Amino acid sequence: MRFDKPFLDDLTEQAKKSPRQRMNYDLRDSVEDASQKMLNALEPGTILPIHRHRGFSEVVVLLRGKAVQYIYDEKGNVMDEIRMAAGSDCPGMVVEKGAWHRLESLESGTIIVESKNGAYVPISNDDILNVDK
Repeated sequence: MRFDKPFLDDLTEQAKKSPRQRMNYDLRDSVEDASQKMLNALEPGTILPIHRHRGFSEVVVLLRGKAVQYIYDEKGNVMDEIRMAAGSDCPGMVVEKGAWHRLESLESGTIIVESKNGAYVPISNDDILNVDK
């Protein structure tokens, strides 16, 4: 499989048409694969809550576009802001296990590679930080 321009453009168009302004593409070999490997097309304005993954870290690498990863304390204060851009000095990062975080797309056409250990489990209310941004 190639992540060529037509493929990425199509994924971006799907994100733009989605009410959530994002679209993922599953990269696992089968449903029996218990990892989480995906492409995620994120348009500016998509809403990603402040959340955490208590059991594992998260790898984020930008294939194209620009994004910022915010890291928060338990009260919702921004502790770090990591600006990433495809092909830049900082094209990606690892969000540490248990860290409160939220990714924001800064440019139309932004696509990330996202990888986490373990099978997908919806984020529980205990793992979403409800604070005013």
